[in-house]
Amino acid sequence: MDAEGPQALCDLCLAQVCRSLDALCSKRADGSICLSWAPLFPQEMADQLLRKMATKGILNDTTVGIFRNCKELRLRRASIRCCSVSAEAFRLALCPHRLQELDASWVSGGLTGANIVIGLASNPECRSSLQRLSLTGLHVDSESLAEDGGTRVGFSSLQGLRTLNLANTDLTDAVLEDICTLPQLESLDISCSAISKLTALLDCKNTLRSLITHRLRQLDMSPASLLFVLSQLHALRHLDFSEDHFAVDDSDGKDGDETLRQLLEGSPQVLPSLVSLDISGRKRITEAAVRAFVEARGGLFFLGLLATEASSCDVLSSRKNLKVTGDANEDQVCEALRRYRDRECFVREALVHLYNLTTDIDKPRPDILKLVLSAMQSHTNSLHVHLVATACVFNLTTQNLAEAMPLSLLSSTVTQLLYAMKTFPNHQQVQKNCLLALCSDYILQDVPFDKYLAAMLVINWLCSHEDPTLQRMAVAVISILVAKLSTEETAQLGKDVFIMKLLAIVQQKAMLGVVDSTLKFALSALWNLTDEMPTAARNFIECQGLELYEEVLESYYTEPSIQQKVLGLLNNIAEVEVLQADLMREDLLEHILSLLQDSQVEVGVRYFAGGTLAQLASRPEAWTLGDELRSTILKHLHASIMTWTQLEREMVSYRSFSPFCPLLQTLQPSGVQLWAVWAIHLVCSQNTSHYSSMMEKEGVTELLKALAAHPETHADIKGLSDSILRMVEQHHTVPKMC
Repeated sequence: MDAEGPQALCDLCLAQVCRSLDALCSKRADGSICLSWAPLFPQEMADQLLRKMATKGILNDTTVGIFRNCKELRLRRASIRCCSVSAEAFRLALCPHRLQELDASWVSGGLTGANIVIGLASNPECRSSLQRLSLTGLHVDSESLAEDGGTRVGFSSLQGLRTLNLANTDLTDAVLEDICTLPQLESLDISCSAISKLTALLDCKNTLRSLITHRLRQLDMSPASLLFVLSQLHALRHLDFSEDHFAVDDSDGKDGDETLRQLLEGSPQVLPSLVSLDISGRKRITEAAVRAFVEARGGLFFLGLLATEASSCDVLSSRKNLKVTGDANEDQVCEALRRYRDRECFVREALVHLYNLTTDIDKPRPDILKLVLSAMQSHTNSLHVHLVATACVFNLTTQNLAEAMPLSLLSSTVTQLLYAMKTFPNHQQVQKNCLLALCSDYILQDVPFDKYLAAMLVINWLCSHEDPTLQRMAVAVISILVAKLSTEETAQLGKDVFIMKLLAIVQQKAMLGVVDSTLKFALSALWNLTDEMPTAARNFIECQGLELYEEVLESYYTEPSIQQKVLGLLNNIAEVEVLQADLMREDLLEHILSLLQDSQVEVGVRYFAGGTLAQLASRPEAWTLGDELRSTILKHLHASIMTWTQLEREMVSYRSFSPFCPLLQTLQPSGVQLWAVWAIHLVCSQNTSHYSSMMEKEGVTELLKALAAHPETHADIKGLSDSILRMVEQHHTVPKMC
């Protein structure tokens, strides 16, 4: 079981509701939907359903309509974050509820801050009940906050508001003045807004406990004026006055830095309640100022110092209960990733330091991998974040580290890697980082993720790049992934352009006469791509693959690992009746026959040589070469197979036994029958449970019984057939463990 345990039953049920909305709902005249029948939901579950729909990306003007039913679905803590919802849909579905919290951050669909405020204020209950409101990333549209029946409608209409987030908005000084008249305002985030003055904060100086003013680029106040306003906020416990260090040059931010210097070095009587200060990104902060501030404030529990060059200050390590974001050690970097998840500038900075810290890591750290994954998910379109994050993922999952990670965490991480490959297809380093991380047997074999998407992304990349190192990794990944795909998915990958690219790699290596992993992986990928795939096999032939493979067979005569893969693919072609004529080449078949007869050649090579010849010799009506050659092949097939020793290692796996069925007919020559029976015996003895059910389903068991009972069947074939049937029978009679 995954170390994180099974998914909660409530989550599973809500996910099922999300998947079944079409069946559970009917449509209104305006196109929105409503539940055909709804029980009285527990209140918290209604909130969770809304959040689940939002996170799954299915919340929109149509689906949000189910929440117009305020009696059965009662919302209190609503989240429509990053959804596409119009003003009208919002008004009808959410405003009638007695909301306590609303997160409408980054909503698209034309919904503005003004729409939300006016809509919520239209509900008398919401005016007093709403305590938390987040409108991050929205257009406030302050001009629309106008008169409504003679009464000014603004943020101050929501008298119960305690927490307000207006980061990354077009918030104006005039709207801020309105906000600061709220009687219970405790927490305010106006980061990255157009605010130029903070004087309005004096109106809420007795209630404001948290103020976040990250990157106020248009702030126009002298250090003295700014410090005066801050010094009047007697209740303030948390102050964030951080800056985007990437966006600030040497001439920017001086007034803010001077204000902070005076605050750090000044009397603790200024902001006496302050226990948390974030000044990350402020380049001119000195260790001396930080030391003075920390020593004067015994109750301090958080200090943000990332990208300040002051996080190595010795006084910080002496305060055990003090959390610090910075780059001096792992704790500081991880704290930065936790706290700054939504701030790209700080996430980038922290990831760079994390990469250096994890380069030689030798213990599994799922806690850190979670932080990296969260950073990637929060900044899906940031090249800078993914460039470093994908490198961190490789560090954290390399060698045996991945096997100690929770499976669900690895699955989510690989999914994000694929997203990065898809989003940044032409960035070589991102692709390299992702391929490095994917190039793990454990991840490719045991971790659940969209393997078809992964194969498509890697093959597409391979077709447009030539870097030898990445080529080796890409071909390795493809060769494993293709074997994991369904028949339909494999067919999509067997296009001629992909076949041509893999053949080009084989030809490139063969011309140099080298034997390396790239060549072997390319041969394996082609073998798997043509497995029971007539179209891919046809593409292989049309791309002159047979001519190349005949040369490879001859030039790599002493390399059984190469020969086995080449003959495995020829076996695939030989299984397709309409393509057998393409293999009727006397030189090619005589060479394959010589491999079959040579007792010095490994059994694995002789096995696939025999399979190719057995398929071709099984259809006399399609044989276009001399009868003497066919007779020789049939004679040596039987004789050679009887000398083969049983293989211990798993050499081959089959999607189905359908290509064997024609070979098991009682009228077939004994050499053909013997090869098919030997092959079935081989795989059944290595994985009885898998192949016995396949035999029953595809009628192979009945064919073997008929073969064993036929009076003209050779004794060698009867013996192997009986052995297989005994294996299958024993497997079915063994009692299963509960």
